[in-house]
Amino acid sequence: MIRNLLITLFAVALSANAQGPGSGRGRGFGPPPGAPGARFLGADAGMPGRVVKNAPYSADIVTESTQVLPDGNHIRQTSTVKVYRDGEGRTRREQSPNMNGLASNAGMPALVFIHDPVAGVTMALNAKDKTGTRVAYTPNPGGRGRGGPQGRGPQPRVAQGDQSSFRPHRGGANDPNFKTESLGTRSFDGVMAEGKRTTMTIPAGQMGNDLPIQIVTETWTSSELQTVLYQKRSDPRNGETVTRFTNISRAEPSRTLFDAPSDFKVTESNRPHPRIGGAGQVK
Repeated sequence: MIRNLLITLFAVALSANAQGPGSGRGRGFGPPPGAPGARFLGADAGMPGRVVKNAPYSADIVTESTQVLPDGNHIRQTSTVKVYRDGEGRTRREQSPNMNGLASNAGMPALVFIHDPVAGVTMALNAKDKTGTRVAYTPNPGGRGRGGPQGRGPQPRVAQGDQSSFRPHRGGANDPNFKTESLGTRSFDGVMAEGKRTTMTIPAGQMGNDLPIQIVTETWTSSELQTVLYQKRSDPRNGETVTRFTNISRAEPSRTLFDAPSDFKVTESNRPHPRIGGAGQVK
């Protein structure tokens, strides 16, 4: 059972890495806390279609979610993702799947996602089995992440950078159910960020609710790193989720972090959804 779950999780992760966060489904925090199925808590790599240069860093992204059940019980989950970005815009993300109670997290592989806009390559690696897949694409000269494919098959939707931003529905300027307010600036490990709070109100009766429902999102964005460093989202339907950058370093990451290790068996693929064979091997 664990082996089958591992294969399924790796396939989902590969698909998400190929599509990027600009696929129209919102941020990659998975379903709400307590929902069935496996979840990858934390931030997907990517400001959709953008390569961020001259802003290197490494950091841990910690995501903590809390849901209060009707009987007063609490569901709490925490996950950490390690992210790197170099001065040329290459990115690396290291994370492990959260099985959400379906099985023990012990023994689950570390999944590594690398995107190299300089070489025009995106990779997904299974650190436990030392296997992976590499998809080549043609970088767009204008700095966008998408271009024509190299070889056959459809071109995956590629994303660069690191962002953990939830995108709430944006009402019009006169929409009484949507409000935005500035929170000023604050420092996160020495990196300044600008904050804002958005409040979206679902009017009473709109979805069968007796009273209005308010969804509040607090977001702190660094213009220097061009990424969201902290976000707190409170939704009475699903609970509270906080995603924050910690241990931020502005040092240039080692170039070797953006290559597959020499002892990994990495298979080339022209498909945006690589197949996975026996023992978790990517084909």
